[in-house]
Amino acid sequence: MRARAAVAAMGLALLPAVAAIGNAQPALTGADSALVGRLLLAEERRDISDVALAQAAAHPDERVRLLARRAAARITDPLFATRDSFPPLPAPTSWAEPAWRLRLRALTAARADCAVLRAALRDEVAHVRLRAIDLAGAPPPGGAPLPCAADDSIATALAAAIDALPAEASTHAAGAPSWHTAAHAIVALSRIRPLEARERLPRLAAHPQWQVRQYAARAAGALGDSALLREMSRDAHDNVKETAIEQLSRRVGHAADDVYLAALGARGAQAVRAAAIALKGSPRADVPAAALATLARFTTRANASERDARVALLEAAGRAASDDSTVRAPRPLPADAVALALGTDIRLHVSMSPRNGGGEFTIRLRGDVAPMMAARILELVRQGYYHGLDWHRVEPDFVVQGLSPGANEYAGHAHFLADELGAVPHARGTLGMSTRGHDTGDAQWFINVRDNLRLGRDYTVWAEIVDGIEVADAILEGDVVQAIHVVR
Repeated sequence: MRARAAVAAMGLALLPAVAAIGNAQPALTGADSALVGRLLLAEERRDISDVALAQAAAHPDERVRLLARRAAARITDPLFATRDSFPPLPAPTSWAEPAWRLRLRALTAARADCAVLRAALRDEVAHVRLRAIDLAGAPPPGGAPLPCAADDSIATALAAAIDALPAEASTHAAGAPSWHTAAHAIVALSRIRPLEARERLPRLAAHPQWQVRQYAARAAGALGDSALLREMSRDAHDNVKETAIEQLSRRVGHAADDVYLAALGARGAQAVRAAAIALKGSPRADVPAAALATLARFTTRANASERDARVALLEAAGRAASDDSTVRAPRPLPADAVALALGTDIRLHVSMSPRNGGGEFTIRLRGDVAPMMAARILELVRQGYYHGLDWHRVEPDFVVQGLSPGANEYAGHAHFLADELGAVPHARGTLGMSTRGHDTGDAQWFINVRDNLRLGRDYTVWAEIVDGIEVADAILEGDVVQAIHVVR
């Protein structure tokens, strides 16, 4: 009874916003808003038996009936195959492509043309330069030799970029990378000029910027430097530790099980997951007990987003993934869910740190398609959850992803966010929710910097950029969000 009273009170509080929805549509009562709230919670729980669905389906207001029909369809079909049978929603804002992205795309087709790569290394846009560096050291399909390994000018440019890396590389101006060029260059140089890379690798492996050390671990893997990888597997930063363990495991397998066992004591889920994967099938008798002891620690943390680490620990101990005992706990209705579902326009103003290029962009929450996800993100914004987090994955012709507390794929919010798939396409400028599978949203954002329509089958669109997309286009790996503020 107390829970229902709280929902009813919330509905009454939302009446002013609800009443303003639609010029010709009648205002909903407090009881109507409470019903919509119960309907949204039933959909989030995937509870088709909740009486709110039947009550909403019989409601005289067309908006409420539509929400009920959509909730039932989403609950019964995780892929929401009937989404196109619903009334079309407003298309997201249309954004033109920046001219530099066409140059970036052309590089892949011209990866064997050393003259094109040389020119791209001098491009005015950082994303194009970094892509050229990556392609210079990327093994061609089928194991063919690197086409530009003998190009002295490319090797010289890579070595110069590494040598120019300053000791303090945590800041950069807009469009001007700091650590990024040297970090990408050490990986490429390790493949085309191994001897020159070996000379430079120790300085990068000990660099104060953890991302530089992470790229150095990738370079050590390419060089087969097992001794350095063992050392880097004890790095203070768990993202570096994760990469070093992955590379070491590929190189020596179970010969380094002592390293992986030690890494089970790490705090970060990403490092523990990497260690557990490396230990799977180990001949050591002490591995199952160590894995289960670590599993107990992670189970106590009760973080839904760490499921990958828990599953890896179970498998290292010879247990099934289904033994993971962490369950989804019911959560109360977020404050703005009903208003968002009924059309209230709420926007978020994202300010990037001036230490990492700066700039601002504004997003509009798409409560018309994903009211619960949008409202839960809004809750986190109001709590300051995202302040100071960074973008850890930047693929400038695909997505920009981040706002993880651990700056990696495996650290997210403690409570999963349920999918709300819909007919709004993953067009350029829309924002999607990172997941670890169906109904496992981890509160990490990804920005579609190009049209990615194929993502609609699996990922929820919950917002769209309405101003400042050029700032999102310019984001570099590790760039930090200074603050996010709500704009109504």
